[in-house]
Amino acid sequence: MSRYFIRRVLQAIPLLIGITIIIFVMLQMTPGGPLAVGENPAGRGRVTEEDLQRLRNQYGLNDPMYVQYLNWLGDLAQGDLGTSFNTGLPVLRMIGERLPTTLLVMGLAFALTLMLSIPIGILAAVRRYSFFDYFTTSFSFLGIAIPSFWFAIMLIYLFSFQLGWLPSVGLTDPRADHEGFSGLWDRVTHLIMPVSVLALTSTANVTRYVRAAMLDVISQDYVRTARAKGLREQMVIWVHALKNAAIPIVTVLALELPDLFIGAVIVESVFAIAGMGRLFIESANLRDYPVLMGVLTIAAALVIFFNLLADLLYGALDPRVRY
Repeated sequence: MSRYFIRRVLQAIPLLIGITIIIFVMLQMTPGGPLAVGENPAGRGRVTEEDLQRLRNQYGLNDPMYVQYLNWLGDLAQGDLGTSFNTGLPVLRMIGERLPTTLLVMGLAFALTLMLSIPIGILAAVRRYSFFDYFTTSFSFLGIAIPSFWFAIMLIYLFSFQLGWLPSVGLTDPRADHEGFSGLWDRVTHLIMPVSVLALTSTANVTRYVRAAMLDVISQDYVRTARAKGLREQMVIWVHALKNAAIPIVTVLALELPDLFIGAVIVESVFAIAGMGRLFIESANLRDYPVLMGVLTIAAALVIFFNLLADLLYGALDPRVRY
């Protein structure tokens, strides 16, 4: 196991470098740039050519693309993601201020997905072709088809504007007392709608895979043998069947994390949450390349890490898997 883990980590390093190269090249090829406002003829009255040249030299924009990337990679090896073109702050500091918020929303959405999708998918497989199965299948397709931004706007319209039950923006009310139970309740009420929107598509998608995996397993001979031995149905389903159906489920759950991050970009924009997603949108509008590189690099590293974690779980779930 340890040799496999070390080997996978060593394989992840060139993979991450390859991803950063692709991201860097694509950002450099996008129209405009961090100095696009000053280079535009409409902005030449406010910024002189000497100012533009000084900024290009300061940010290294006059260097060839490969030199810029190697400089960025060298800083990354030292734990430095660069400095924001827009704010002048270290990118690592800006991300460090936003990342906990995004991880909180994503973590709660992921936990909600697990609590809903696994029991619903199992029950739909056990009660195949029943009303509950048809209902959950319809819900899954509906959840996948509904755009996240539209669902978020509908929730805000219903629960904030019409009913007045939940706050529509942010994670805290600056006018509220943030100590004790009142502060906790204020945070909970702000999280209900963003987490629900983020978990909708994820729950719908995972439920379909859980149902399909369980349907494939419960028809196997060893499940019929377990029932023939007189084991309780709960023991047969939750121990014998679920454990053998867990590998494709774990794979899907690992792949859901990038989707949750993409969903966080939309959710944080709609609900005005100061997280990684909103930082990404703001930086994209300003062509703030160092921040964009930092956000996308951390997102890629998280995807690689959780896929590695899923591979390690395979051995614990299925004794036939050997490293």
